[in-house]
Amino acid sequence: MKTNNAMFNAYSRYYDLLYRDKDYVGEADYIQRLLARHGIVEGNLLEFGSGTGKHGRLLAKRGFQVHGIERSAEMVAQAIQGEGFTCQQDDVCSVQMGRSFDAVLSLFHVVSYQISNSNIQAVFARAAEHLSQGGLFVFDFWYSPAVYAQRPVVRVKRMADDALEITRIAEPILYPNDNRVDVNYTIFVKDLTSGAVQSLSETHPMRHFSLPEIDMLAQENGFMRIATEEFLTGKLASECTWGVCVTLKRI
Repeated sequence: MKTNNAMFNAYSRYYDLLYRDKDYVGEADYIQRLLARHGIVEGNLLEFGSGTGKHGRLLAKRGFQVHGIERSAEMVAQAIQGEGFTCQQDDVCSVQMGRSFDAVLSLFHVVSYQISNSNIQAVFARAAEHLSQGGLFVFDFWYSPAVYAQRPVVRVKRMADDALEITRIAEPILYPNDNRVDVNYTIFVKDLTSGAVQSLSETHPMRHFSLPEIDMLAQENGFMRIATEEFLTGKLASECTWGVCVTLKRI
């Protein structure tokens, strides 16, 4: 990443601004309905990749006790913890909470950030370790049929608040033999008071999965797949479904 320390430490703010248009409320409602469909209307949730805590806080307002695991210290520092929501800095591949939860959530394609076989196996194993029999592991991911049918394209996103104007350019490179897309981000941040512009760049390698892969990972870690659908809409997964949500049950 080409950036200075101040820019890196403030990245969590850019993250929230870049995704200010994301429907967090709608997504929390969707997760609440999905959990209720499988018999969980309250209880303790463990969230893998909790970011700055937006999903967690919204689910806490809906009656759940949510604990988040987030690798970025900057995002944990920005997260507002309070009644029903707590979080800690840790690695989802190795975290050991020493207790069970009613469900483990991993949203916003955290599973697709697990590029290596060892990491994705570790995430499934950690989820299983934190669930009792009948507990749920709910996660979304990039869906291989859609990636190959639609193919990733260059995208530009612009967002602003009273202080900053951000332009993000996403340039993807598809590696079909690795089930991976490297998304090369270039971000320009303009200070609206001084007019100064800073830039940073980073690459996000994203792994996409087919359902047979998910089923293999599930079986190896004591799960069975009980639901598959398009994230948020609940529609049937298809070549048009970039983001698929799967619900696994601990057996």
